[in-house]
Amino acid sequence: MIQALKNRDKKISITGLGYVGLQLAVAFAKHFAVIGFDIDRKRVDQLQNKMDHTGELDQDAFEGCDLRFTHDPDDLKQAHFHIIAVPTDIDEYKTPDLKPLLNATLNIGHILKPGDVVVFESTVYPGCTEEECLPVLVQASGLKAGVDFKYGYSPERINPGDKERRLQDIQKIVSGNDAESLKLIGSVYSTVINAGLHYATSIKVAEAAKAIENTQRDINISFINEMAILFDKIGINTSEVIEAASTKWNFHSYQPGLVGGHCISVDPFYLIHKARQVDFFPQLIAAGRNVNDFIPHFIAKKVVQTLIEKGKNPGHCRVLVMGVTFKENVPDISYSKVIDMVRELNSYSISLDLIDPYADSKEVEKRYGLLLKAQPDTGVYDAVIVAVGHQEFRALSPVELKGFARDELLLFDIKGVYKVEGLDFYWKL
Repeated sequence: MIQALKNRDKKISITGLGYVGLQLAVAFAKHFAVIGFDIDRKRVDQLQNKMDHTGELDQDAFEGCDLRFTHDPDDLKQAHFHIIAVPTDIDEYKTPDLKPLLNATLNIGHILKPGDVVVFESTVYPGCTEEECLPVLVQASGLKAGVDFKYGYSPERINPGDKERRLQDIQKIVSGNDAESLKLIGSVYSTVINAGLHYATSIKVAEAAKAIENTQRDINISFINEMAILFDKIGINTSEVIEAASTKWNFHSYQPGLVGGHCISVDPFYLIHKARQVDFFPQLIAAGRNVNDFIPHFIAKKVVQTLIEKGKNPGHCRVLVMGVTFKENVPDISYSKVIDMVRELNSYSISLDLIDPYADSKEVEKRYGLLLKAQPDTGVYDAVIVAVGHQEFRALSPVELKGFARDELLLFDIKGVYKVEGLDFYWKL
């Protein structure tokens, strides 16, 4: 198949054109004929005009690509190597929501042909590909898995907003249902991955590797977050503690903060779900997630406590929140922990103004019922919370920040963007 793909006698399809799928589609389309599919017609229309609202790719990235975008699942029939890269979420009970993944799998199952290959990139728990997705492919296609079609799993490693470590610069894990499929899948991905491939011994191993990558970060950050709460009560600076501890060669430095987004704040629940299926409760994973979920509430209460200590009635205060996306310099508001902090502040009847140069105001209002201001007002705020370290916020001077304040500037710098010098009141997590 690899030669037929290179000759463009056969095509690659990519289902899901978010952060992961779009970058894959563009990279592959430099070498192969690619069909990019997404159920979001607006997204497809934008991409057809070489517009990527995520900001990951500029128009030049689409040049020289043999790439067709579509929202019609029937167009997937033209492809023979299928990649599924749709997001995997959690529901209100914090259990895996596989509906988007299984719906995408069903679409591929309906058009699957003998000799085709299906590769999953969506983050899942160990066993999900073979236990949940594979039966859907088999039932919808009427084909025999591993005989009539091959399948595998290659977890995504896209880091949104990272302009240095791009898709081709990050080593890729690949896995397949047998040696033949593993070799084929590897030969396709090696065409676009310069950093090399790691050939996992099984699909479950590849799934588990992805799950623990982000869960490990969640646990490590939760430890630092818990220490930040402790050090705040003691009255010492967390950054100074980390700086001092980092002088030892085997200390791993992490920074405290709001831990949101699709990956770190979601993946641990996939492992917890799988653990419960085998009658095991992973206490450390759950504890880490609980700590990180508590941080937005801790920050909000710190703001309220400070306002009261300064002789202000929170219900009569106006506070500016700078940033609502889940991380700096990206427009994605999914699983943003800033929203949890905002809701906690709202419970104290504080009047809030929210600004963010990256977030789509209509999307914020639709998803969270919150309004974004185009620009902050001057001389009206009792406190300013820098929740996200966007580059535009980092460029502000102490004088500009003071211009937002009603009188004394109470600055809560969650990301540690600013230096203490020249500020009336400064608090950092």
